[in-house]
Amino acid sequence: MVAQSPRSKRCFRGRASETRESQGRRSESRVEVAPAGCGGDRPPAEVPLRTQRGTVQSPHRQTSGVLQRAALVALALATGLTGCLWEPKIEDQWTRVDIESANVVHLQPVSSGSTLALNGRANVTYRRILTGVVVAELRASTAMPGAGAIIRPDGDREPMAAAIDQVLASSVSLGRDTQLVTGWDHLIQPFDFAFSGSVPPPLDPSGAPIGLFLLCYLGSGTEVELPDGSDSLIVTPFNSSQYLVLPVGLAFTVTP
Repeated sequence: MVAQSPRSKRCFRGRASETRESQGRRSESRVEVAPAGCGGDRPPAEVPLRTQRGTVQSPHRQTSGVLQRAALVALALATGLTGCLWEPKIEDQWTRVDIESANVVHLQPVSSGSTLALNGRANVTYRRILTGVVVAELRASTAMPGAGAIIRPDGDREPMAAAIDQVLASSVSLGRDTQLVTGWDHLIQPFDFAFSGSVPPPLDPSGAPIGLFLLCYLGSGTEVELPDGSDSLIVTPFNSSQYLVLPVGLAFTVTP
């Protein structure tokens, strides 16, 4: 008889058990598999199995059925580990806008009263079916003077999205470019923009500093006809948390 150590609480427990039949003894190996998700425990050590003649053989010489059960145990372990080690980040779950290239950089100095010509490319990566307008826009706001530390191309996407929501709700448009878009999960859609806008003074009449931003975001669009017969597009920005979208932007440094 082979001595066995007391069983401990582990994810995987293996044991060899003997069953008696009418014409002799034969051995049968049995492995109990714990529920998936506890991949931190180590697998059981090999336990010799007793044959009908009382001799001990290595587990590597057992029948193909034992090997198949061992393969199933390994598969269960791999499946359990896969489900508990990694969870997608929010920027991999929400539709996002990224600035691929631009003729300006974050915190670039721009002179008050000058005309700022902007061009570049933004990419929209969709995570679900979405129809609307992608916008590149120059915005001026006095509501968030310190937003330049948050709104930057390499910034943390969720706080930046919340900050851009606030800037869009409390700012003035100085120029923009738009494109109607429709996308579905995993589609990456480029948007080439080119427009110009006038740089405001560093301070507003009350003395509050003015923040100047290039923002790329998604929204809904409504075309209207102006009195002169031309068409105009009214854009309503998508709220980031409601529509699961991540806009992007950069800030300028306005100089006198």
